[in-house]
Amino acid sequence: MVEEPSMEAFLRELLPRMLGDKVSFEIYPFQCKNDLLSKLSSRLRGYSCWLPSDWRIVVVVDRDDEDCRELKQRLDDIVLREGLSTRSSASTRWQVVNRIAIEELEAWYFGDWNAVKRAYPKVNANIPQKEAYHNPDSISGGTWEAFERLMKKAGYFEGGLRKIEVARKLGYQIDWKHNSSLSFQYFRDAVLEIL
Repeated sequence: MVEEPSMEAFLRELLPRMLGDKVSFEIYPFQCKNDLLSKLSSRLRGYSCWLPSDWRIVVVVDRDDEDCRELKQRLDDIVLREGLSTRSSASTRWQVVNRIAIEELEAWYFGDWNAVKRAYPKVNANIPQKEAYHNPDSISGGTWEAFERLMKKAGYFEGGLRKIEVARKLGYQIDWKHNSSLSFQYFRDAVLEIL
């Protein structure tokens, strides 16, 4: 479950490359984070009645301005209240893992700038060497805004970033084994446990 369509578009390209044909998946996007959070409890309650033992649910939300630990705990509490186990509560037989994209999906793009460069060849190749972009999960002033500024500077998306188009293109390009975004690495490692 993801909070918005651009994350869905990104994962629809990324997950088949990560999972191969060993695992099937479905992605359920919500309209926004608040929409996901308001419906999460009832959705999980429904799943808890029939979820097969070898199925896993991954919930991905943006941190936005929230405290990461408090948000994770709130999500875990919802899961446990609805009778499912979390990765935090059950080390091997978990049913749900909650993952938080620190500073939005665009931080995951900054985590593999070579992929951005392959998809959009006119962008500055030296962005990761600039101090402001060393740590993709701590880019200040809004990560998607920073990404949009760099794309515009390179001559792309002068009318504004088309988030779903970019998500689809970079979901296809991102090297999931080598991404410097720590929040991406947490997401990736949890997904790979499913295999």
